[in-house]
Amino acid sequence: MIITDLSSLGWTPFFSRQVTPDDDHLLPARVSEVQRSHLTVLPGPTRLVAPEGTGRLAVGDWVLHDGARVLRRLDPSTEITRKGAGEGSERQLIVSNVDTLGIVTSCNADFSVARLERYVAIAMSAGCLPLVVLTKADQAEDPETYLSEARRLSPLVTALALNAKDPEEVARMHPWVGPGRTLALVGSSGVGKTTIQNALTGTEAATQDIREDDARGRHTTTARALRRTRAGGCLIDTPGMRELGMLEASEGIAQLFADIEELATQCRFRDCAHEGEPGCAVQAAIVAGIIEEGRLRRWRKLEREDRLHTEALHEKHARTRSWAKATSQGSARARWKRRGPEED
Repeated sequence: MIITDLSSLGWTPFFSRQVTPDDDHLLPARVSEVQRSHLTVLPGPTRLVAPEGTGRLAVGDWVLHDGARVLRRLDPSTEITRKGAGEGSERQLIVSNVDTLGIVTSCNADFSVARLERYVAIAMSAGCLPLVVLTKADQAEDPETYLSEARRLSPLVTALALNAKDPEEVARMHPWVGPGRTLALVGSSGVGKTTIQNALTGTEAATQDIREDDARGRHTTTARALRRTRAGGCLIDTPGMRELGMLEASEGIAQLFADIEELATQCRFRDCAHEGEPGCAVQAAIVAGIIEEGRLRRWRKLEREDRLHTEALHEKHARTRSWAKATSQGSARARWKRRGPEED
């Protein structure tokens, strides 16, 4: 296969190693938009017929195609996922092959440590770098307070405070959207994701004002899309998310709350619930002012939510496998009866 220079789109040896001699007649491309009946890919843009089960493809995926149809999805280097909306425990794929997850919030009432922790845990579970972008810094009396809160989340978190309407300030994000790099923006509606996207990509997508009572806005971005940036890399903007359910995120939660996880290993009892048992190292750290009680509550909540949703998903998959196996065995018995044992 002759591969043109796709490195600026994020093509790396990780993907080229998945291309076999049998794929010589196919072309690699990156998914920039996903519709029901077709996909838009780069280089191009080129419209391709979407394969069955389009829900298994996401913006940011690398695929192989024959010029008309997508024939194979390459294994992703990273996947940002969440529990699907509603009571079910289905895994919803949001975006793929992202180097950095840009978590956008504002220096106002939208700022929430608990919500940021959710996004950071998901980024860490996916193997992405978490970047917290604090907008409306020009309107805050003390943006440093918000920056300090964001940086305290984890040593792995990078935090920036900026005015999203100032192109020079948004240009500080260029290192995360340079050639071969992909940044995905997530966060509530009205926090400035589209304004940032416009500055980084040169597009003119519409923006919406926010409500004064709760600093929230209407959805401006209605679908995920990957765009080239002025700095030479890629940016994926996403619609505001009302729900961000934890699912299969235990690794990220453990990384984010590494301080509590480490203290838990020092408790006297292995099954310590950290609720006042004698010899509890976690409670001792709270009394000493080393960690906040609110941080312990948030850790418990995320861990419990992730465990319940993940167990429910695995149980559902196990039931599906058992049903498929029973159906297969039943079909085999039916064929044997119709054929008769003497024909074996």
